[in-house]
Amino acid sequence: MQKNPQQPAPLHVLIIGAGFGGMGLAIQLQKAGNHDFLILEKGSEVGGTWRDNSYPGAACDVPSHLYSFSFEPKVDWSRKFAPQAEIFAYQRHCADKYGLRRHIRFGCEVAGAEFDEASGLWQVHTQNGERYSARALVSACGQLNRPAWPRITGLEKFRGELFHSARWNHGYSLAGKRVAVIGTGASAIQFVPQIAPEVARLHLFQRSAPYVIHKADRAYRPWELAVMRHAPGLQKLDRMLKYIQHESRVLAFSMFPPLMKFIRFKFDRHLARGVPDASLRQRLQPDYPLGCKRILISNDFYPALARPNVELVTEAIREVTEDAVITRDGVNHEVDAIILGTGFTATDFLAPMSIRGLGGRDLNQAWREGAEAYLGISVSGFPNLFILYGPNTNLGHSSIIYMLESQYPYVLDGINALVERGLRYLDLKQDVQKDYNRELQRQVHHTVWEQGCNSWYKTAEGKNTNNWPGFTFTYRLQARRLEFEHYECAR
Repeated sequence: MQKNPQQPAPLHVLIIGAGFGGMGLAIQLQKAGNHDFLILEKGSEVGGTWRDNSYPGAACDVPSHLYSFSFEPKVDWSRKFAPQAEIFAYQRHCADKYGLRRHIRFGCEVAGAEFDEASGLWQVHTQNGERYSARALVSACGQLNRPAWPRITGLEKFRGELFHSARWNHGYSLAGKRVAVIGTGASAIQFVPQIAPEVARLHLFQRSAPYVIHKADRAYRPWELAVMRHAPGLQKLDRMLKYIQHESRVLAFSMFPPLMKFIRFKFDRHLARGVPDASLRQRLQPDYPLGCKRILISNDFYPALARPNVELVTEAIREVTEDAVITRDGVNHEVDAIILGTGFTATDFLAPMSIRGLGGRDLNQAWREGAEAYLGISVSGFPNLFILYGPNTNLGHSSIIYMLESQYPYVLDGINALVERGLRYLDLKQDVQKDYNRELQRQVHHTVWEQGCNSWYKTAEGKNTNNWPGFTFTYRLQARRLEFEHYECAR
């Protein structure tokens, strides 16, 4: 078959995204002897969310020894919780060490994909007009890749500097500027303490107070790094101990919510130590149960709010003008720059791509009542499509890297079966998906995430499409192999 430059020969596997998920799977494919794959990456470098989120103070809230591939340990992390630059460097190291760059097309954003039932191939087209076909399509886009812009009247009229924290403008100096920060989520609590000392005035607009507890972070001492370098098994031991420690939190999140009282005590103590002013402390008290939204960790967020040049604004925003943010009480906050710390469109899985399965079925339409998949990986009606870090595989207590590594064997089973079993496609049975998600939502209903609050874990209608409600080792056990009786196997 002659190779057409506009329509390359069909690939065995096409992966969308070169973050942790996509690169990890690519490495496992190579280890299994499969080199017939391609990664399409919309950015100019690997890294995904750790490439994009380069704001001041960006760091992981999972211990560094746990937030790395088990098959590629790193013994020289500088801190207990790795900063963004080190995680990004680790990802580039993985890409280089395993020769992934020759398999990656950078600056190549997928616009859509259609499954051709007759050939059993996914036909994929990109924003720049390129076309690819593959027997298996893997989405490794993650859940935190599309910044969420708030719907605020007049935001487009603002004439000052405006950007989202996930698209930080490093060319703009905040020194001596009046700055508005909208949002008090996981990103804002990291960058606010970094920029507060250099700005003239910082107005922090808080819609809902977060729970922020102590971060057990510090730099590794030189002797500790030396010991781990000469005895790498200690890093594995530390990783295992941290895994057990974090896994135990499921007991409070999902099984015995009253155990959250201990964390509540830690929060109250941390707030009291960081904010001496009683009236400010009162406005920083969340109005929802602990754990219902993501619990944040920081040692410098509360002290930053106590600075004389920082103002916490709890009044709702009415509108934005050319040079100010106006709250509903009529107060005019004149600013030179607005930074949006408003998170991501986490429940819009695979958007804005158009994915069409059997009979031209649209995935967005199939998910109109909230995304769901079997093990977060397979969706009925969309054969040979595998999703990494898909619906209900996010965690509130541990490392997503562990979840990704749990998914790889399952996905590899499906990919290998297409050749080894001579299959045209594998399509998940609809009743398998329904039964699985019915039980999953029953379990979710008993977690702290369902105790009466809205969060990025949920759709607008209130369905939790993001979080896994149990132990991660339970998930790993379920995903250890693909069970072919769950699929329609077409030849």
